Amino acid sequence: MLPYLSRRLAVLVPTVLGVATVVFLLTHAMPGDPVDIMLGEYAQAADREALSRRLGLDRPVSEQYLSFLSGLARGDLGRSIQGDQPVAELVALHAPATAELALAALLISIAIALPLGLLSAWKAGGAVDRLSLAGSMLGVAVPNFWLGPMLVLLFSIQLGWLPVSGRGGAAHLVLPALTLGTAMAGLLVRMTRSSLLEVMGEDYVRTARAKGLGESMVMLRHVLANALTPLLSVLGLQLGGLLAGAVITETIFAWPGLGRLMVQAIYSRDYPVVQGCVLVIAVTYVLVNLLTDLAYAWANPRVNYGDDDD
Repeated sequence: MLPYLSRRLAVLVPTVLGVATVVFLLTHAMPGDPVDIMLGEYAQAADREALSRRLGLDRPVSEQYLSFLSGLARGDLGRSIQGDQPVAELVALHAPATAELALAALLISIAIALPLGLLSAWKAGGAVDRLSLAGSMLGVAVPNFWLGPMLVLLFSIQLGWLPVSGRGGAAHLVLPALTLGTAMAGLLVRMTRSSLLEVMGEDYVRTARAKGLGESMVMLRHVLANALTPLLSVLGLQLGGLLAGAVITETIFAWPGLGRLMVQAIYSRDYPVVQGCVLVIAVTYVLVNLLTDLAYAWANPRVNYGDDDD
């Protein structure tokens, strides 16, 4: 396990460097000039030149890139062009809200997917199975930008049960978490069902039944324990997807997380904030996948992580 962990950590450095380079190039390829946005189109040329020099935007892109990488090596994400605040402080201020939303969406999706997937596999081919699969397909197909407003119209405006937007108590979390977690729940239902059906056909399950074990005991001790292990890798990938999907959901519900901060920064051409938010989300995605692989290896000792595993 330790050699495998060392190799994966060594891959993190070029991965983060590649992500940082792509983020820098794409951010600077965005149309529009932050100086124009800050001063307006009728600003004097001298004022424009002075502000551009102060922000470092008058330097060649290659110099800005090297300065960006140098700052990253020191853990410095730069300063916001609009607010002149350290980007690291802005990220630290908004990251807990995104983590809270992603965790709630993950728990909701698991709470929906596991019972439905188990029931669907247990009653495979029946009416419950068909309804479950149809519901999971609908959950995957419905986009967040449509589902979010529909939930607001129904539960906030028509019924008045839940707040429309913002971050407060648990009531504020329900609709954005449900919006973000529905697609993941649909995917997990299908994955849980197929994994359970595969394990239920194994010889050791038939042997357990032949020994006289009850069906509930067979499911708990022999089927669930083996069928849920492959879902760990799916959960890791989907958690990264939740962070990316939070951009749309946070904008719909005015949730004060990294996604909403990034959208506001894009509108104002605040390059350092955009770069910082995307970098944090991308690095979190990479780290979550690393932890998922390690958890999968720990839970399933049959997995070979020798020299040919990469």
